This record gives sequence, structure tokens and C-alpha cells, in this order.
Amino acid sequence: MQADARPDGAAAAGSVGPVVVLVGPPGSGKSTIAKLLAAKLGKQHRDTDTDVENTAGKPISDIFVDAGEPAFRALERAAIVAALATNDVVLSLGGGAIMDPDTRADLAGHNVVYLDVSVGEASKRVGLGVARPLLLGNVRTQLKNLMDARRPLYTEVAKHTVITDGRTPQEIAAEIVEHLG
Repeated sequence: MQADARPDGAAAAGSVGPVVVLVGPPGSGKSTIAKLLAAKLGKQHRDTDTDVENTAGKPISDIFVDAGEPAFRALERAAIVAALATNDVVLSLGGGAIMDPDTRADLAGHNVVYLDVSVGEASKRVGLGVARPLLLGNVRTQLKNLMDARRPLYTEVAKHTVITDGRTPQEIAAEIVEHLG
């Protein structure tokens, strides 16, 4: 393989970007799976939610309270642009990142994997005491609403979909590694 070739075999002369980008709703396992993938592939893991928190110097929930969702989304967009220009990382995006049409357009040239999860499984994973501003109130109902609105967008940007229900993070990571070839 050429030094600048992508693991998915796509022509990559002069191209930059992550090895794989994980998208999906809260509770799908994006961060957990990305860390496992990075270790398996010998790459770094990068998470845009972490990048936003580092830039703002505070948790996402505080950004929502102090500055509102538009301010968070602006920070998120900047983090995504920077992360998509980074070579040789396994990237996990925040659950709502795909709501931005520019982000969806930017993802078109990347190997995007959608981690799909049922509402019931996602509810168990995120729990009831979540520090996720868009899941305040009835977590299960909020998750269902988010997932219904976002599922078509996750599907639009994904080159591969992995069902995560009833599977270990190791099984999911192994499927993605196989997909990457």
C-alpha cells in the first residue's frame, strides 16, 4: 500500500483525513468503539465532542446553558472541519453533527460508519442521569425523537452501517476492521 493510500483502498494521492469516521445517536457506542478501533489499527482516536470541550474549557452541557445550542454547534462545526483534515485518526462525531448540511457534504469523501442502535438499547446505555442537554426530561422519548429525525441523515452519510444491539464493543470493532479491509 502506498504511504498515502487509504485503508479502504480508495485512491488517496495527496488526500487527508481520518481512517474512519463513526456517526450515530447517543448511546450507539461511538467513543467506545472509536477507542477500540484506534488501538486495533495503531492510530490515534479523536472525538469532536472532546475537542469542543477542550476549546471551550467546559463541558458541553455548560456550553448549552451558558451560550445556547447555536454557540455549541458553531464550536462543533469548527472541530469537525479541523478533525476531517487530520490524517490517520479514528474519528467519532457527536450525535447531532450530521444535522449540519455542510458537515454532511464534508463527510461525502470519507469512510463513514453509522453505528445503529435501538431506542431501548440506547436508553439503557445513556442512563437516566445523563449530562446530555438534548436528552433532558424523558430520556427514552427524547432519544426516540432524535433518532427518528436523524436516522435518514446517518444513513445518507454512511458507507457502512453496523447494528450495535446485543453486541460487545469488541465484536463491533472487529466488524468495522473487516469492512475497512
